[in-house]
Amino acid sequence: MTGNTAAGKAAAGKAARGKTPKVTAPRLSPVRLEELHDQPSPDFRRGEKYDGERFSRADADGLELSGTGFAECEFNGVSFNETQLRGATFRDCILAELYAPVLTAARATLRDIEISNPRWGSAELYENGWTSVRIDGGKLDYVNLRGSRLTDVQISDCIINELDLGSVTGTRVALKNCTIGTLDLAGAKLKDFDLRGTDFRTISGLGNLAGVVIDDYQLSLLAPLLAAHLGVVVL
Repeated sequence: MTGNTAAGKAAAGKAARGKTPKVTAPRLSPVRLEELHDQPSPDFRRGEKYDGERFSRADADGLELSGTGFAECEFNGVSFNETQLRGATFRDCILAELYAPVLTAARATLRDIEISNPRWGSAELYENGWTSVRIDGGKLDYVNLRGSRLTDVQISDCIINELDLGSVTGTRVALKNCTIGTLDLAGAKLKDFDLRGTDFRTISGLGNLAGVVIDDYQLSLLAPLLAAHLGVVVL
């Protein structure tokens, strides 16, 4: 009886080890916009609320728009270079080809947002709150999301030179087919953070990899970094 019990436990343990861990993907809500009002020459003002508007090739460069709210709006080729968007809110919005060599939107809130082919230089987005946000394509130089809360976020087919996620709380976040130069995870708290299929040059904050999902190839890239982090000498 004892032998059979031990054998059964061993078999169960082996079977458990063979199971593929379940990874929960981001829960993304599609954005559907209807009956939008075209605003070819919008008069953007600080603290205003914009609802159901379409902005095409508009110029908001250098404006002070802190605390401004956008709901069910569509942006096509809008320039936000050096625009102050601190504390701004975007809800149920589609943003295509957003252009900003300098993007300043600290403590902004994004909920149910689709962003396609953005061109950002330095993006200061620290302490943001993102829920159900999708970014497809684009080229970003430096993205600072330090201290942000990211829930149900997917970034795909994007080139990012430096992505700073220090002290981020991230749940159900996926980076798919991206190319990232430097990824900073120092102090991050992560769950279901899926990096599979993304290329990266280096990762800092190796002590905060709990909750990160990688593939076998990425593990081979991380091996020397992890060895150096742990003080392991490989000969």
